[in-house]
Amino acid sequence: MNTHILIVDDEQELAELLAVYLRNSGYRVTLCGDGACALRCVKQEHIDLAILDVMLPDMSGFDICRTIREEHFFPIIMLTAKIEDNDKIYGLTLGADDYITKPFNPLEVVARVRTQLRRASQYNSASHGTDEPLIEEIDIRGLVINKTTHRCTLYNENINLTPLEFDILWYLASHRGRVVPSEELFEAVWQEKYLKNSSNTVMAHIGRLRDKLHEPAKHPKFVKTVWGIGYEIE
Repeated sequence: MNTHILIVDDEQELAELLAVYLRNSGYRVTLCGDGACALRCVKQEHIDLAILDVMLPDMSGFDICRTIREEHFFPIIMLTAKIEDNDKIYGLTLGADDYITKPFNPLEVVARVRTQLRRASQYNSASHGTDEPLIEEIDIRGLVINKTTHRCTLYNENINLTPLEFDILWYLASHRGRVVPSEELFEAVWQEKYLKNSSNTVMAHIGRLRDKLHEPAKHPKFVKTVWGIGYEIE
């Protein structure tokens, strides 16, 4: 497999425990105890997924996430001892794909890792084997979303989306003209059961997606909010 996972956490025992579970699942794991080590590793090696602790000795996991997203789109999972929704939303708006609160069950982390890697693999795949005909490309007033190549352009300018952001946009576009409830969108894209704070997760990713599409906050042209229900692309 040789899928390479980077764990960035200054709690050595916890990081090593998590590394054992991931290595037992067939992954290659690199450990870093601070941000400088993490960014050096990302620059020098191919990383398939990163697990970032928020609290680190030299910089925050948020700062690392922001720097990674300037050039890379592999999945990022944030670890934190904090449980405030504001921290979670902040991490997601910076480009994190998932959020896990300490203390955690290592088996849960492994399951989340598999989910994110599966999504990334589908995103990077040139095509999907299926017996049913699919709409391969959708063009919405200059916003072109191609399912086969997993590319998105706006007025012929390439829009760099993470696999999760692409899946959100494709789902909304493929249901164009219908209001998609937040619960439906979450369960379809994340493939997890909708919980009380799941709407915040969806909202954070929608916000980041709008930023990349250069959407105005008050009157977005493409992804519109229907308050109390969900989201719509007209």
